[in-house]
Amino acid sequence: MSTLLSEVAAERGIKNFLVSYTDLFGHMRAKLVPARAIDKMARDGAGFAGFATWLDMTPAMPDMFAVPDPDSLIQLPWKREVGWLAADLYMEGKPVDQGPRNVLKRLIAELKELGYEMRAGVECEFFLLAPDGSCIADGADKQAKSCYDQQALMRRYEVITEISEAMDELGWKPYQSDHEDANGQFEMNWEYDEALKTADRHSFFKYMVKSLAEKHGMRATFMPKPFLNLTGSGCHSHVSLWRGEDNAFEDKDGELGVSELGYRFLGGLMEHADALCALTNPTVNSYKRLSAPRTTSGATRAELDHLHRQQQDAYDPHSRRRTLRVPPRRRRDESLSAAGQRPRRRP
Repeated sequence: MSTLLSEVAAERGIKNFLVSYTDLFGHMRAKLVPARAIDKMARDGAGFAGFATWLDMTPAMPDMFAVPDPDSLIQLPWKREVGWLAADLYMEGKPVDQGPRNVLKRLIAELKELGYEMRAGVECEFFLLAPDGSCIADGADKQAKSCYDQQALMRRYEVITEISEAMDELGWKPYQSDHEDANGQFEMNWEYDEALKTADRHSFFKYMVKSLAEKHGMRATFMPKPFLNLTGSGCHSHVSLWRGEDNAFEDKDGELGVSELGYRFLGGLMEHADALCALTNPTVNSYKRLSAPRTTSGATRAELDHLHRQQQDAYDPHSRRRTLRVPPRRRRDESLSAAGQRPRRRP
């Protein structure tokens, strides 16, 4: 975006900007900046004490600056006087190595040197709870197998459709919403896109869902395992590499329609699955989800029984019990990720 953010603000009626970044645990941190001051922030960055957030820093380290990316601007559909900006983290003029967005941008640049573009999509699961978080918000949601429950879905019609319409307004192309495996659990999907754009949208989606849930008198959580007796929330990620408009993972003559590069990609994920858990499952609660014996519907998928881990760390074109799936259109569907993971440090 070549236009000054202050000019965009005047044109769109934006009074304040949230200059936002995500820490290592997926928490969103921000400063609220008046529109008249945003151009200076866009140039110099908003100052933060990095040690005060989960970024593995100490009080002895220099100030950290969050420099907003103008191309990431999202005007809040439910509060149009506010614009949200994803920020890149800097310290003493250099990118902060552990900044999640910096990590992703670095990997995107490395792929570009190899001639590839990464595209990604996510399947975000969350619970709608009572305001104090003690139980699910819908006391009537009691089916033993509640996956795709139409009645429970429609009882939350107002909040689900407001979120979906907001995504549509933002150009994300949402295409479905459903009641998920657990009581009180939902999933919403939108079209895949460039990896950085999807990661920014994922971050904003979590903020938007929580904000609109509060508006409707509920509390939304992406916590992986908020209730021990209910299926946990995952965040299945779909990833593919492209050369122009050609999917580099696709080989129409292959047994599964997968190219040699696609198999190597799968092999790398399988080889490093345990290490990747540090990124996709960054909290203790994440492992309460991973070690759960079975989901409500009976498809174990991401909630792995560690006694069968050798079988689970495999790929399959169909089975939802696998960590990795190769669905049609030859993308990689990874189900290890917890809903609470930080969007920009997925594999």
